Amino acid sequence: MIYLEVDLLKQSLAPLELKRPIGLLDSGVGGLTVVKELIQQLSNEQLIYFGDTVHFPYGPRDLREVKGFAIEIAKFLLEQGVKAIIVACNTASAAGLEELKREIAVPIIGVIEPVAQAAVNATKNGRVGIIGTVGTINSNAHKNAIKSCMPEIEVFGQPCPLFVNLVEEGKVDEKETWEVAEYYLKPLKEAEVDVLILGCTHFPHLRPVISKVMGDKVTLLDPAEETVKAVARILGKEGRLNYGKKADYDRYWVTAQPEKFQQVGQKLLNIPLQVKMIKFWPEQRTEKCLEAVD
Repeated sequence: MIYLEVDLLKQSLAPLELKRPIGLLDSGVGGLTVVKELIQQLSNEQLIYFGDTVHFPYGPRDLREVKGFAIEIAKFLLEQGVKAIIVACNTASAAGLEELKREIAVPIIGVIEPVAQAAVNATKNGRVGIIGTVGTINSNAHKNAIKSCMPEIEVFGQPCPLFVNLVEEGKVDEKETWEVAEYYLKPLKEAEVDVLILGCTHFPHLRPVISKVMGDKVTLLDPAEETVKAVARILGKEGRLNYGKKADYDRYWVTAQPEKFQQVGQKLLNIPLQVKMIKFWPEQRTEKCLEAVD
């Protein structure tokens, strides 16, 4: 009966409605881990990515400030005709997801709740670790989501702010990266966690390093994988998945340093990117405009 209802709803939607893009927002290249999963799992969907690189990084900022950034970007993405918005940033998800859901009239999907549920399902010894930015860890968003599912689970948070900068610089397998990983992850190894949430969308780019340091007895959970599964469920239930040809090329907009984003993004995704800079914020220019990157 459910499948019949979905099929009937899908037939009732105009093809152009199904081909509307999915929007993503983040402070930099971290959300490209979600893009990678979308390309693999939902390859027919067009994507619009907004990287707020002029305010990078979000992690150390006040969460009220981050919430304001996320709301303005989400409103802009809504103006571009997106059918759903992925808050592809753990800090922004912790700061403003609930308010976004109240203010924005399309499905809003964060990166915390899906991976928290996956952690509850995966742990065998009831000891879960979380690595993220300072803002994400201090918000206790993952911990609260896990505890709401299973209160007896012990949760150990570890801020890893330098990981974000290493990824933004494209240093995913340098000696410096290994040394930083050993230092950050030592408390979690001592806590004997058997599941580790990569609680920042930048961190899956460092997965080989983190996995090696933690050892093969620890399950790493990528928020990108779980988030895209949630997107597929939500849009599938509403009959809004695009089963036809992709509508248009994906768009990538950033608020600063488009050349750097393009260079690092192409390395991380292993595909060519067309990146444009948008002068979006008052400190750049009141009038919004787009400037193409050659």
